[in-house]
Amino acid sequence: MKQSKKIILIRYGWFLLGLAINSFGIALMTKSALGTSQISSIPYVLSLRFEHLSFGMTTFLINMIFVAGEIVLLKKDFHPVQFLQIPLTLVFSVIIDVSTAVLWWYAPEHLAVRLIGLLAGCLILAVGLAIELAPNVIVVPGEGIVRAISQICGLEFGRVKVRFDVTLVLIALAMSFLFFHGLRGLGLGTIVSALLVGRIVTFCNRRFSLLARIRALAETDAEESAPAQHDTLHHQPL
Repeated sequence: MKQSKKIILIRYGWFLLGLAINSFGIALMTKSALGTSQISSIPYVLSLRFEHLSFGMTTFLINMIFVAGEIVLLKKDFHPVQFLQIPLTLVFSVIIDVSTAVLWWYAPEHLAVRLIGLLAGCLILAVGLAIELAPNVIVVPGEGIVRAISQICGLEFGRVKVRFDVTLVLIALAMSFLFFHGLRGLGLGTIVSALLVGRIVTFCNRRFSLLARIRALAETDAEESAPAQHDTLHHQPL
């Protein structure tokens, strides 16, 4: 049991590290001023419109809407452990604001420099996502709401994910024209991240042995938990 708890802590440690790297990647992409990722598009446009709300704050608020959506859709199938999405999203949002503050000096004007920042942000985001997903501990709200819709509608996760991302971008686009009468917060970076991030995550999963070792932690934990559950069932009175 002690070994199992230790493994769980290690898995959550890797998850938090991935979350932090992920947050920094999003901040760097956004600071490149070529548009942000699909999942961050609505929060970023809102942060541009309501200047008293930071990018991290709007990210937290939108993700809480996602969590609320999960609760409404899944009802009793929304397990209590999923409430951990709330503090983890708070950490994610705070790190976005901290990363943005750390990058205060990065305000490129030349397109080439902005493109370099965008590509670096996509790379960092993808590496963070790969590390975040490897321990298989909990889903983040942006993925959780897609899984809930997929489960309720009986559709494949991948198809729902694509439609969900497109919907987010369209909503952000409508907000941009409503608030600014033009395009702000979206752009080349939104398209590039959609095309590159998933491919880089796949490359990392195939090439980096560290990620395989992190995934093995989840398998080890499951194997150690199985005998304990079997013993519990075996000793239950008839």
